[in-house]
Formats: sequence, structure tokens, C-alpha cells
Amino acid sequence: MTGDSRRTAPPVPPPAVGLRGLPPAERRRLVAAGAGLTAEESAALAAGGLDIDAADRMLENVIGLHALPLGVALNLVVNGRERRVPMALEEPSVVAGLSNAARMLGAGGGVDATASAPLMISQVQLVDVPDLDAATRHVLDARATILAACDAADPALVAAGGGARDLQVRRLDPAGPRDPLGPMLVVHLVVDVREAMGANAVNTMAERVAPELERLTGGRAGLRILTNLADRRTVSARGRVPFEALARGGFAGEDVARGIEAASVFAERDPYRAATHNKGIFNGIDALLLATGQDWRAVEAGGHAFAARSGRYGPLSVWRVRGDTLEGELTMPMAVGLIGGAVRAHAGVRAALKILGATGAADLAEVAAAVGLAQNLAALRALVSEGIQAGHMKLHRRKV
Repeated sequence: MTGDSRRTAPPVPPPAVGLRGLPPAERRRLVAAGAGLTAEESAALAAGGLDIDAADRMLENVIGLHALPLGVALNLVVNGRERRVPMALEEPSVVAGLSNAARMLGAGGGVDATASAPLMISQVQLVDVPDLDAATRHVLDARATILAACDAADPALVAAGGGARDLQVRRLDPAGPRDPLGPMLVVHLVVDVREAMGANAVNTMAERVAPELERLTGGRAGLRILTNLADRRTVSARGRVPFEALARGGFAGEDVARGIEAASVFAERDPYRAATHNKGIFNGIDALLLATGQDWRAVEAGGHAFAARSGRYGPLSVWRVRGDTLEGELTMPMAVGLIGGAVRAHAGVRAALKILGATGAADLAEVAAAVGLAQNLAALRALVSEGIQAGHMKLHRRKV
């Protein structure tokens, strides 16, 4: 992590109107007004955003609706723009923690976030290949033809500026004496999916080219599906917090900062701690993705796989003390989209995206990463000061 490479901190907008002491209807009115929601969109939020008929079209064997509270976290500044973050979950300390951590990060200029190109990977597994070296050459020699066939499978994606971008061939040898299969080839199709999450597009392409890959390799195609380890589609978030913004109760800001750094190093050294460190990150990310109709399960699977990419599970974020500030950085895969799926079918999801002010899939990914970094900061600050239970249990008691 290099603090010197960070952009000059942008001016932070004035804090959003506080919502905590207001009744739900008044909170909704203020948020709806700020986001420019229509009366119908505001009513959809109040009703859960989904009726039984729409639910029946979304899922098999529907018998009812299952509701979660939808809250809004405030104060988060991402790339110079203040965001209201819709969050669907049952844990009050997550929303409160994010709003508080966002204020702390705001004191350092907010969060800078950057998303890579929206490249997803689909895999075609090839088994019983008679000559793996020759098969690899044949596939690579046919690269242009295979990519053209991928594009032909989704002309709408190509028209939107996306499409197949690359092809890779990997050899996977047996893992040990008990492995029941011989060597196999795996072909990766790398596809720019634009504003979509992209699973349907890349899966269709893998199925379309599998027969040609069988012909080229002499093998048999097995699985033809995306990987959720979307390591070509990542997002990074960086933020800094002045010591004085970390002070809490009787705890000095510098002491809190050094405690957070030590907690980060703990997670870097120990996978047991890293699992809980990352769970705190996903507390915020999952809640935002659920509210905005994303495949949060895919993002979480990809995040955990990314955390173990070195062969040892580690933290998705790291924190370091530099001078008189605490600096944090998070990098992870983030496969999200603003077209198709629940975004089209769920009125509440569309309203939540409008509250967030999402301008595209990359923007949503950048906010999600900023949420994860801030949520991590909130948890670590509590852990190294009065402990996680003080605020958590105070808010938890409201539920019971």
C-alpha cells in the first residue's frame, strides 16, 4: 500500500441530513426527496418492493415473501461524491458502524476507489485429451476463430461494446495418487460484459464453443461455466483517517490507529483471524448488494477465493500507520451489474439503486469496495477500543 500514490484528497461535501431520531416514514420521505424518487418508488420501498406476482416470476414454487429491513447509511464519500448507501440486513450495528466509519474516512478526504474493466471468465473443462501439448497449440492457433464464435453467441453484448477479449489454456495435472482423473485442459474465455454481471453471457459462450474445442483437442468437454474467482474484474478502495478522528471515549486516536494496524497484521499472519476480518468486510458489502439486487453469493465466493490465491487464506484489506494517519486499502473481485436479473423485476431494487445514485456497474463496484473498507474500519476500531459487544449488544437489545 502506497499512500503517496493517492490522489489529492477531494473536498468533502457537507454531511447528509441525520436520520436516526426520525420515524421510518419521515426518514423515507427525506431519502426519497434527496434521491428524486417518484411516489410509486417511495411506496415500493414501504411495501418491500415486491409483490407476490412478481416474486412468482422470479423464483420457483413461491409461497410468500421474506422481508428484511432496508436501512440507509450516510456520510460515505467515494471519489469526492457523498453517497447514501441502501443496506438490506437484520443487524443494526452494521448500518450505524458504516455511517460512523464513513465520517472518520471523510476527515481524511473520503475513499478513493477504482474498478478494472468488467472482464469475466468462463471455463471449458476438457478431459480424455490424447496429447495435451498438441491440443494446447491447436486451441491457441484457433484463438481468433473461437473468439469470433463467442461474439456470435451474444451480438447484443458486442453491439454494447463488449465481447470476447482473450483466450487462455491451462493444464491441470492430478493432485495426488488418489486423484481419479488424468491430466485435463481448461480453456478460459475472457469476456468484457459491460454493464452486466455477465454470468449468462459467458456461460452461453462456453457452451457455444465447447464442440469446437472438443474437435481441436480430441477430448471431451465437461463443465462449461463461469468462475466466480473473477480476478480479471477487481476493484480497489483506499482511505486514510487522521489520528484525531479515531479517538473514542478514553482511547487516544494514535493508540486506536496502532491497535488497528496490529489487528491487520494479525489477520495477515493467521487465517483464523483473517476469516473474521473478511466477514466484517462482507457485512457491509453483502447488505448493499442484497439491497441492489446483485448476486452477493457470487461476490462473496470470489472474495474468499481471492483471499486464498497465494495458497494461504489472508485478509482482503490491510491497514498501516503512516505519519499521523491510518491508511487502509482493499482489493477484491467485484462482479456486479445494472441490467437484467432482479434489477428488472424488483421495484425495491430499482428504488435502492436510485437512492445510491449508481451511474453504472463500475460505480456500484467502487461504492461496494468503499463500503467494505469502511465497515472493516468500524469493526476494527470497536475491537481495539471498548470491544465489539458494547455497541453491538446495545443495538441488538432493540430487536428483542
